[in-house]
Amino acid sequence: MDHQYPGAISGDENMLAELMIPDGAHTRQQDWTVFFLHKDNSENDGIGADSASKEKRSRNPGENNGKGDDSPEDSEQYSESEDTDDDQPEGPPLIYVLNLVNTKHDQTAKRGAMVKAMAICTRHSFLHIYKPLLLLALEDYFKSPVPETLESLYNAVNSMDLSLMPKLSGLERNILQSTDTKAMFVEKFEQMIQQRMEEDSMQPGPDSPSKSAVSLPRLGNGAHPHSTLPFVVPRDTHEYETKVVYHGVPVPIKVPTAISPEIVGDFSLIKLIQTFAGPHATSPQPFASHPHLTTGGPYTHPITVLVNAILTQKRIIFLGHQRPSGDVAEAVLASCALASGGILRGFTRHAFPYTDLTKIDELLKVPGFIAGVTNPAFAHHPEWWDLLCDLPTGRMKISNRIEQAPITEGLKYFQQQNPQYGASSSFPAASSDPTGDQVFMDNVLQSVANRHGEAVIRAKWRDWVLKFTRISAAFEESVFGASALYADDKGEEVDEHSPTAGHGYVWPDEGSKARELAGGVHRIEGWRCTRSYYSFIQDLANQYSTRPLKFLDLHHQHDRLRTQKLAPAAAGLIYNLLALHVKTPAQITQLLTVTPESHAGLFYISLGLFNPDKAVRSRTTDLLERIREHEAGRHFWLTLNHMAKFAMKRTRRREEALEQEIQSLESKVSVAFGRMS
Repeated sequence: MDHQYPGAISGDENMLAELMIPDGAHTRQQDWTVFFLHKDNSENDGIGADSASKEKRSRNPGENNGKGDDSPEDSEQYSESEDTDDDQPEGPPLIYVLNLVNTKHDQTAKRGAMVKAMAICTRHSFLHIYKPLLLLALEDYFKSPVPETLESLYNAVNSMDLSLMPKLSGLERNILQSTDTKAMFVEKFEQMIQQRMEEDSMQPGPDSPSKSAVSLPRLGNGAHPHSTLPFVVPRDTHEYETKVVYHGVPVPIKVPTAISPEIVGDFSLIKLIQTFAGPHATSPQPFASHPHLTTGGPYTHPITVLVNAILTQKRIIFLGHQRPSGDVAEAVLASCALASGGILRGFTRHAFPYTDLTKIDELLKVPGFIAGVTNPAFAHHPEWWDLLCDLPTGRMKISNRIEQAPITEGLKYFQQQNPQYGASSSFPAASSDPTGDQVFMDNVLQSVANRHGEAVIRAKWRDWVLKFTRISAAFEESVFGASALYADDKGEEVDEHSPTAGHGYVWPDEGSKARELAGGVHRIEGWRCTRSYYSFIQDLANQYSTRPLKFLDLHHQHDRLRTQKLAPAAAGLIYNLLALHVKTPAQITQLLTVTPESHAGLFYISLGLFNPDKAVRSRTTDLLERIREHEAGRHFWLTLNHMAKFAMKRTRRREEALEQEIQSLESKVSVAFGRMS
């Protein structure tokens, strides 16, 4: 460790140096690594927020005391706790480390080459945005290996202005992540810019913009990127565009606007899926049976086995022998995001994107770790892991030393209630696919083959994780009579015939429900004793306290419209219910989270326009018109087909004609009454 700026980030410099120069780094010209540091906020690491600079950060959140290292390590941090999804009960936020190691061959050097590494440390999970800066800084450090090189990088990254990036609520983040619409929530960017322009106009100066300047150019919509106005609305609201000036060179930076738990850095779910799906498709090999992992039998898809292992808190190793450490780190980060779906958390805190053999004793103290390694020695110690994922071969292996699944009370109660699934070690035939996992994986692989893109694949996995949590809640309610996963279930007496009484996942019939619960009972029971399960319960309680509609399960009501063949009268009750209770902008936002593009958007709600009941058609029209006026709902409304839009206009025209006819009759009656009098 040569330098750290502005101070030591960790007391163990040897550990830090070993992580920064991974095994085999000298054999590659360049290698990227990601790893995490656990530090208490009370420690003087320089990454905590400085209360004296709060006012300054409110205008420029990029400026803050940070902690860094160099050639070994340089670190940056703007610690805005409100932007961090890691303020978790498990402990203080992690310090994420992005590391770059370069090898330059030089015959005059002691070993024929010079190997140097530089790292940036931050509490923000979008650390991949600093890669261009790290490339430039490390190149400068080779030329000038002095602390001043680190200081210039530190000052540059901490001067990045994020003050115009809007703060989105959890519901708004869900909507933004589930859509490809580039102008979603653009009004929030415009509002931030208008506010800044008004603030600047109050300050004297020749360059202050006029307060009357209300027309803002948008990149990608006819605006020139070098507009004379100081602020421009981004071309894609999924990313906040800013820049960092390093040595006089402006480096463009794109910060993700919507950050989800467990999403760290830049990775590809598609790459992870293809790595293990290819060998399985060409030459499937059976897994050793384990109830938590092989939920579809010995030929369960390896990606399903991986997700099951993460959900049930197994010890997982990603091995990349003779691969760059960046490959195993990316696989670890992708697997955490895969099992999280942006919904569950507790995985990255116990993940080690890269580690080595010298840290095995500390690794084995962590229950349910997910680690990336490049040393093949790990493969020869099955007692160290429960699932080994070999990246070069694309194969997974379940350890013969894995702990067997215990017989839990929930499992026994379920088998007593469903004797047809009573064998403790058996589950329904794999050919029947009771969990739907195989059909889901086929759908994902078809999307990958059709090049639907990373966003679509992530949205599919988010749906899968959400479905899993809702099925788990239904399992608990079925077995125990109540579920901790229903945040709105407070034990209050509710009329079962009330339209608002329904909640939870929706099945076509009771037989389908029993089969799916039986197929997933072991996975559910394995998850119910993990960190992510208890964290999810806490998250549900927090979300419930801020949810606009607390007594109504919008997901349940929409799923009934989407999956069940309802009679017109039964469907009409749901349309009336939605129109009656979804009125405010916040309530509309909550409704839009259950109608993503992947579930046909507003299509199933628009079917209320064709209900035989005239009152239902009118109320559905009212609801869709409110959605059309909503800042996010207007984009959903634009995707409706022409038939639905025509039906809305027709309903309105008939109501207006009827109103005019009533007014005409009233005027005639009043005239006739006047003549009689």
